[in-house]
Amino acid sequence: MVAAPCARRLARRSRSALVAALTVLLLQTLLVWNFTSLDAGEEQRGGAAGREKRDHGGDQRVHPQRRGPAAPYGKTMDGYFSHRPKEKMRTDSNNENSVPKDFENIDNSNFAPRTQRQKHQPELVKKPLSKQKEHLRKKLEEEKMKKNLLLGKNSNEVVQFSDHLVKNSSSSNSNNNLKAIHRSSRHHHVKKKGNSSPELTYDQPPKCEVTGKEAISAMSRSKTKQCRQEIAEVYCQHKHGKLMPEQVTRFCKLEGKANNNVQWDEDSVEYMPANPVRIAFVLVVHGRASRQLQRMFKAIYHKDHFYYIHVDKRSNYLHRQVLQFANQYPNVRVTSWRMATIWGGASLLTTYLQAMRDLMEMNDWPWDFFINLSAADYPIRTNDQLVAFLSRYRDMNFLKSHGRDNARFIRKQGLDRLFLECDTHMWRLGDRRIPEGIAVDGGSDWFLLNRKFVEYVTFSNDDLVTKMKRFYSYTLLPAESFFHTVLENSPYCDTMVDNNLRITNWNRKLGCKCQYKHIVDWCGCSPNDFKPADFHRFQQTARPTFFARKFEAVVNQEIIGQLDYYLYGNYPSGTPGLRSYWENVYDEPDSVHTLSDVALTMYHAFSRLGLRRAETSFHAAGDNSCRYYPMGHPVSVHLYFLADRFQGFLIRHHATNLAVSKLETLETWVMPKKVFKVASPPSDFGRLQFSEIGTEWDAKERLFRNFGGLLGPTDEPVGMQKWGKGPNVTVTVIWVDPVNVIAATYDILIESSAEFTHYKPPLNLPLRPGVWTIKILHHWVQVAETKFLVTPLTFSNQQPIKQEEAMKYHSGPPKNAYMEQSFQGLNPVLNIPINAAHVDQAKRNAGLVGTRLEAWVDSLVGSVWSAVDICSTGPTACPVMQGCAQTAWSSLSPDPKSELGPVKPDGRLR
Repeated sequence: MVAAPCARRLARRSRSALVAALTVLLLQTLLVWNFTSLDAGEEQRGGAAGREKRDHGGDQRVHPQRRGPAAPYGKTMDGYFSHRPKEKMRTDSNNENSVPKDFENIDNSNFAPRTQRQKHQPELVKKPLSKQKEHLRKKLEEEKMKKNLLLGKNSNEVVQFSDHLVKNSSSSNSNNNLKAIHRSSRHHHVKKKGNSSPELTYDQPPKCEVTGKEAISAMSRSKTKQCRQEIAEVYCQHKHGKLMPEQVTRFCKLEGKANNNVQWDEDSVEYMPANPVRIAFVLVVHGRASRQLQRMFKAIYHKDHFYYIHVDKRSNYLHRQVLQFANQYPNVRVTSWRMATIWGGASLLTTYLQAMRDLMEMNDWPWDFFINLSAADYPIRTNDQLVAFLSRYRDMNFLKSHGRDNARFIRKQGLDRLFLECDTHMWRLGDRRIPEGIAVDGGSDWFLLNRKFVEYVTFSNDDLVTKMKRFYSYTLLPAESFFHTVLENSPYCDTMVDNNLRITNWNRKLGCKCQYKHIVDWCGCSPNDFKPADFHRFQQTARPTFFARKFEAVVNQEIIGQLDYYLYGNYPSGTPGLRSYWENVYDEPDSVHTLSDVALTMYHAFSRLGLRRAETSFHAAGDNSCRYYPMGHPVSVHLYFLADRFQGFLIRHHATNLAVSKLETLETWVMPKKVFKVASPPSDFGRLQFSEIGTEWDAKERLFRNFGGLLGPTDEPVGMQKWGKGPNVTVTVIWVDPVNVIAATYDILIESSAEFTHYKPPLNLPLRPGVWTIKILHHWVQVAETKFLVTPLTFSNQQPIKQEEAMKYHSGPPKNAYMEQSFQGLNPVLNIPINAAHVDQAKRNAGLVGTRLEAWVDSLVGSVWSAVDICSTGPTACPVMQGCAQTAWSSLSPDPKSELGPVKPDGRLR
């Protein structure tokens, strides 16, 4: 009898335990569900950060005893980088700019701010449980609303516009994202009143109720009223069914795609037809790599063909250079109009269509084929071989299709989404339907089209061309699909050849890291640059190929030289400049307002460094003929490379010769000193090959695009290490500021196969100016260190800096706290003492202006840079100074490989 009450008590306890267990299980399920959605949000905010563990080749973690309350962006709360399944890598080379074809689970939503600081990200993880339940409840309510919305499955949020005021959306998740967006300081057009929702201002109110969260996000992030107005107008037209065609007429009589197999015969050039085709090369270029462009132009030029060049509206230096050489040749013209094209933008298709119209209206240019190229292309066969091939297939059109499941291509390419380009950004506004009646196709946006089809695309007013131009005006990456789709559904569908005659260097492991999110609300891919090891690929004969891409001389010029010699033979022995490369980064007509204050500060310091070099090297006692006083801003600045190694900056500048009081123009070559040192005596640890600090890290090409690593107090430096093969190891990285304040410390877990690691610690700004040190420890024994300069600024907004501004930028972070967690306790452990005298001197330096500030800057710059040489661009009173044209290094020295001369008897330049 005693056992019965015990059994009842046990049963009650079991029921209580079961209820508790079920409750815990429910809560865990809710948490996992919410964290999964947050993880997807991380993917949305930039797949590169979300997959940073794979990019680095190893985990990075803050030491547990030193970790602050907020882990850096891209990490879970325990400090480790979050893991995601590895994507399957493919070797196809169909799409030049396509979205990642290998990422099956990317949401590609665009609601989170791209400017949000890293250290704020963990706040998203700390959402209270009650909000989790509320979020789930509202999520279920939203599902019921989907049937009534016209923009499709992702347009679930309803925002009422009343007197331009945005009311709360029905999704707590959307609210959180919108609040995060409106916290971004750069969205100056978004106003907040107390705790109310953000207010969006317009010249005219929207003509409909904006109900799509993509459109709401776009309007919240757009920079100008005009762009915001365009977004609202396009959105409302689409919502009312007045924007996109529902049905399009197909004029092709074929079922499916044409199957035209063309063959390449190396000996076909011997049988040049009596009536060879003539080609219109359309060069769409941007940037500042004028010498690489000229070298490519030199390789493709022939007097029998035509060259039409469009230079991006923002590339004024390149435009000046192009105008200069285009005037030398009657068959070269530059567009009278210029557009500011962006990656994936509708403006690129507009550029091509306008160029086609121009070419069709040039009655004196009897061309047969349209070929588009960029400065990153290079021919891999001669003009004669290309002409012989195209003459044989003069009625064909050459485009490369995606070669995959079409539904998957449409989804990954974003063709079922509505986009609008404004404010140099492609805004995603919602979903749309693919028009019925036609087959949508696409692939690479590099193509060769014959004149008949170009004329059809340019002038036809039939249902297909008219509606497709409308459809692709609001499409991401339209040039990758418009011509494919029109051709495949047109009367010319039987002329399509699935080959664009190009080789593209795809390495999706490095090139598909969700790029271009800063200019497109979508993930993007980009091919890699060719290197010398890739040369054998140009000689393949499996399919006809005549061009390859991409090439960048700042990354590797040797491969361009190999191709050039393969096509046209070696230059004569002793030809100067064959291993040198110069690229302009500043030109006086661009105005100093195009320079950052850091660059302007450093360029002035480099000029003064060169003048001191002239005085110490050339000056004789009692003779002022080689002494100078600096005058004005720099005239031009070039990057200088030799044998594919960065050799420093070339600064052309004015100076007054003190002996004759006349102005001379000089050019100074400054080179960075060696700043990476291994421990002495060497440690047993030998995997580390190099360590470098900089900004603009290019994980695809594994280099810093900010050549020379010019850094100022408001920059966010990245630490990079290069590793040799070896066992898995963990090293400790310590960032030490100029007065020995430990700014950051973290571990890197390096896998045996890792080649590079890089990490940007979330440091509070401004950084204290001076020489910083990065120490790398293995088992707490230093194995190497790297030094880098954070320069004080002598300019603010391109004007001499004022004292209050100098104090603001040069005093270091508030309370000397670079991170939320202080590492001061590590100073004695690591034997990095803080010297009170150095701290006091740093405080005094922070208030310097004028010549005293310049003297401080010059002493710092001189500690990490050296003036190698200086020359004169014209007449000089210094008798021992060399003329720049007689040097091997100056930007004015001979460069025959890129110089353009008269046309040779065979019609070529090379």
